[in-house]
This record gives sequence, C-alpha cells and structure tokens, in this order.
Amino acid sequence: MHDATLQRFRQSIDNIDAALVFLLAERFKVTQAVGRYKADEGLPAADPGREEAQIARLRSLARDADLDPEFSEKFLRFIIDEVIRHHQSMQDGGSAA
Repeated sequence: MHDATLQRFRQSIDNIDAALVFLLAERFKVTQAVGRYKADEGLPAADPGREEAQIARLRSLARDADLDPEFSEKFLRFIIDEVIRHHQSMQDGGSAA
C-alpha cells in the first residue's frame, strides 16, 4: 500500500532526518572544541546561565515556527546534557567523542 503521495512524504522525511543528523554532527564538532577549550582553561563544564538563555531562545524560535516549545526544550535539554557529559569527561582526562 505505497501510493506515490505517501512515498513523496516519506522521502521528504528521510531527507529532513539526514539533514538533522548532519547538523547535529556539526554542532557536536563545535561543542567538542568548546569542551577542549574549557578543559584547557580550567573553565567549568556546565554554564547554567548560557543553558537557560539557549532554552529560552529555542522556545521563542519554536513558537515562531509553530512548534511546541515544550518539545523543543526537551530536545535541547537532551543535547545540552550530552554536551556537558562530554565536557566533564574531557576535564576528567577523557576524550569524549
């Protein structure tokens, strides 16, 4: 039961998913560089003020895009928590990927 319309929708979803993966990869490359910098400079892994500002900014963008701000916050919080974990690992002498 694969009609052409459904197939086009699915192809668009697949393209968007691929773009999201590549964007996340680029974001993590930059945050890894930030983590190395913080470790070298003795800065804390987490920056709660920056995190809250980013969440507020993303919630506003989500509202502008007609996306549920709660969902966008959960999504960003997941990413932030992973970045902080990587930064803490770097400060502990690890090389988080």
